[in-house]
Amino acid sequence: MPGTVLLLAASPVGKGRLVDAASVLPVLAAVPPSVLSGTDTANVVELADPLEPQAVLTRLRAAAAAPGPLTVFVTGQLVLDRRQRLPHLALARTTASTARYTAFPWHWFRDELRLRPAGATTLLLDLHADAETWELLRSTPLDSGRGNAVHGRIAPPPSRRAVGAPAYMKAVATILRSGVRPPAEQLHQQALTRIAAENAGADIVISTPGPSAGDPHAAITAAVQSGRHSDADALAARNEQAAVAAHGPASEEALHWAEVRADLAMFAGDAARSCHTWLTVATVRLNAGQAPDAPAVEAAVDRAHHQWGQVRDTASARDLGAALAELRGRVPGRREGALDHVQRQLRQLQTQG
Repeated sequence: MPGTVLLLAASPVGKGRLVDAASVLPVLAAVPPSVLSGTDTANVVELADPLEPQAVLTRLRAAAAAPGPLTVFVTGQLVLDRRQRLPHLALARTTASTARYTAFPWHWFRDELRLRPAGATTLLLDLHADAETWELLRSTPLDSGRGNAVHGRIAPPPSRRAVGAPAYMKAVATILRSGVRPPAEQLHQQALTRIAAENAGADIVISTPGPSAGDPHAAITAAVQSGRHSDADALAARNEQAAVAAHGPASEEALHWAEVRADLAMFAGDAARSCHTWLTVATVRLNAGQAPDAPAVEAAVDRAHHQWGQVRDTASARDLGAALAELRGRVPGRREGALDHVQRQLRQLQTQG
C-alpha cells in the first residue's frame, strides 16, 4: 500500500521569526518519496510557509484520510494564543497578538489524526518555541495524539535577533539521503547524535513510540478493519467501564473511551448513536467545569453536529437536534453560524412527518 508524506515548514515573516523553517524543504525534497515514507511508493505533499490555518487543515485532513502509512514532517515555531494559552504552529502571518486566528492550533494535529489506524502514523518534529511557550512546555508535554509515533525536539528561544536553524530536521534529511530509512526511533536517535554538539542538551526531546501489539487501540483498529464493529465497541466499552470505576465518569481516561465509542459508532454507520455519544461527552465536560471554548468541548459539539447531519430517521434527528441546539447555544464553536444552521434544520424537520 502506498504511503503518504506531509512536509510542513512554517514560520512568521518578519521580526517574529525564530527559525528559518523553509530552509529544510530543499534537503527533504531531495530524498526519494519511498525513503521519506518507508514504503515502496509514496505521495508527497509539501507546504512551505503557508498563510492560512484552514489551508493547512485541508491538506492535513486529506493526508489523514489516505489508507496507507502516514509520515508527517513538521518544522517551525510554537506560539501561544493569548486567550486560551494553547500551543499553535505559527504561520507566515502570525504575530503574538493574532495567534488564535492566524496560527495552526497544535491540537488540530491530534484531532485530525485520531481516526487513523493505531500505529499507522509517525510525526517527526523540529520546533522552536518562544519564551512563553517554552515555559509552558517545560511542565506540560506537547500532545500530538494517542496512537501516533512522535519523535523530535523542541528548541528554546534563540538569542536576541538571531534566527535559529532546523538542525534536527536537516540531520534527519541528511540521514535519509543515504537512501535507507531506519526505524523512526533509530532515525531520531541518529539525528540527535548529529546535533548533540550544538544543542548542548538544551532541547526538550520528544520520543513516543507507537502503540504496542497489546494496546487495546490496536485490537480495536483490527476489529474495525475486519468489519467486526460490535466486537470493537464491546472492547471499548469494557475499557470505558474500567476507566469510570478507576477514575470517575468525568475523568479524561473515561471520556477518552467514550470518544472512541463515538468514533466507532460513526465507522459502523450509526450516526444517531455517534451524535448522542458526542453530545453526552460535551455535556459531561461542561458539567465538570470545562470552558465552552475549551478545545475538547468545541470538538465534541462540532462532531455531534456533523454526525447529526448524517441521521436519516426524522424522529431521531428531531430529538438529537433539540439537544444539539441547546448545546450550540452554550458552545458556538469556531464555525460562524453553527447555531443558526441547527435551528434552520430543526424547523425543516418539524414540517416532516
